[in-house]
Amino acid sequence: MVSADRGPTAACHRDSSAGRHGLGSVSLFHCKQRAAFSLVELLVAIAIIGILIGLLLPAVQAARETARRTECANHLKQIGLAFQEHHGAHGFFPSGGWDWNDPPTYDGKTPLVGDEQKAGWGFQILPFIEAESIWEAGPEVAIETPIPVFFCPSRRAPQTVVIDHDKYEPRVTGTRVTHALCDYAASNRELTGVVRRFQALSLRHILDGTSFTLLAGDKRLNLRFLGQPQEDDNEGYSAGWNSDTIRRSNHPPLPDFNGTGDGDHRFGSSHTTLFNAAMVDGSVRPITYKVKLTVFRNLGNINDGYQLDSNDF
Repeated sequence: MVSADRGPTAACHRDSSAGRHGLGSVSLFHCKQRAAFSLVELLVAIAIIGILIGLLLPAVQAARETARRTECANHLKQIGLAFQEHHGAHGFFPSGGWDWNDPPTYDGKTPLVGDEQKAGWGFQILPFIEAESIWEAGPEVAIETPIPVFFCPSRRAPQTVVIDHDKYEPRVTGTRVTHALCDYAASNRELTGVVRRFQALSLRHILDGTSFTLLAGDKRLNLRFLGQPQEDDNEGYSAGWNSDTIRRSNHPPLPDFNGTGDGDHRFGSSHTTLFNAAMVDGSVRPITYKVKLTVFRNLGNINDGYQLDSNDF
């Protein structure tokens, strides 16, 4: 019970068994003292609990973000290893595809590879991320099926958008098309990186070393329009040469934002101070938004002659 005063309360009960021991009809009352909280004490306890929750909540949120960032890095690790396995199987890395309105290219029911494949790197690595059945299922299934590995958990769960008109050449559905999206992009739009338009490169082209040459990373997005078609988040992971899947390393990376416009062809992420990046050798490194532009440009260039190390970023 709660009382307004600070004194204890008494709980009493009557015991009439004494009459059976020669005491006649005498009744005895036994009372036990019971402690009580005052209203002030209760309010203080509630205030303390509130303070503790306020102190613990940021720590819990930070721990969750650390776990999500680790999962994101693991996704990029899988993408980096898929590039390596593609090179091992075919003798070259995936290309960046041909154009945004080119659907995945097949010879009958067999997906083409290398310079002949018009879809982008995301489609080309499907057999190496346990998605071979989607790779073989044909253009419509490939374009519309979200791939969990292609999404950063700090930003969103696997997501699609629907475009009212089929703009592919040749047409895929003739009507609406569902596009499975992607949170990662390859390097780079300025054509100095590993992933090139129309052309599949191999390890012999990587003259600056594979450990410090950027392969792919988180891409920057406008969170305000997440889940809606926007210029760099509408064609999806299978797109050929497009900012959905290719970003610049001659623009400094920036975090996600809420506002107008799109990601401006930049790398970036929903992580607060950095984005994750896969190198050509399959390793994954965090890169801060404070990285020098000259360093980031060199990181994206496969043969500029600059030798970088981890201290540079």
